[in-house]
Amino acid sequence: MNNNLSQTILISVAIAMVVSFFALSMQKTDSAETTAAVKHYLENRTEGELIADFYRVENAVHVSPHSVRTHLGDNDIVLVDLRSQEEYETLHIITAINIPAYATPDKSDYGSVDRIVGAFKDAQAKNPGKDIVVYCYSIPCMTGRKIGKMLLEHDIYVQHLGIGWNEWRYYWKLWNHDGEKQVNPLDYVSSGKEPGIFMGDKSPGCPIGGEFGC
Repeated sequence: MNNNLSQTILISVAIAMVVSFFALSMQKTDSAETTAAVKHYLENRTEGELIADFYRVENAVHVSPHSVRTHLGDNDIVLVDLRSQEEYETLHIITAINIPAYATPDKSDYGSVDRIVGAFKDAQAKNPGKDIVVYCYSIPCMTGRKIGKMLLEHDIYVQHLGIGWNEWRYYWKLWNHDGEKQVNPLDYVSSGKEPGIFMGDKSPGCPIGGEFGC
C-alpha cells in the first residue's frame, strides 16, 4: 500500500473510530482518560483491523440517499427531518416526519432533550422494527450526529442519511446516476405539516441488489 495513502486511510479510520468509540460509551471521561483510551485503542489494533472497524461503522451508520429515493414507496424506514418546523413545513423530503432540533432556522434547540428523545421514542413505538434515518441541512451538518449521540444515551440508535436537505433539493445530480431513468425531483419533496405520501413510480435505480446495492 502506498505510504501516503496508507497514512490517509489510517488518519480517517482513527478519527471515525475515536468518534464512534466514545459516542457509544455511556460514561463521562475527562480529557486525560479519553487520551489514554484512544492511545490504547490505536496501539492495540492492526492496520487491517482499523480499516475493518471503519467499514463496519460506515455501513452501520450511513444510509445511501439513492437507495432511500428508489425505495421511498416501500415504507420500510422512518425518515426524520431535524430542521426547524418552519423549514420542514416549507418543504421536506416526502414521507419524512419532523422532530426539530432547531427552534427557528437560526437557533438550535439541542437543550430540549426530553422533547426530542420523547418524540423519537414515539416514532419507534409507532413503527416497530423499522430503521430510523435522520437528516439535517447538508452533508457536513453536525445536527444529525449530535442528535444521534443524544439518543444513544437513551438506548435509541438511529442511522444517518448520506446527504442533507440541500443536496436532496438543490444538487440532485450529485448523488443520482447519470444513466438511470429520469425522474422529476419535485415528486420527492412535499410541503406542509404532514409527511406526504409518495405517489411516483419507483425508478429501476441501481441494478445491483442486496447488501452491495447502491
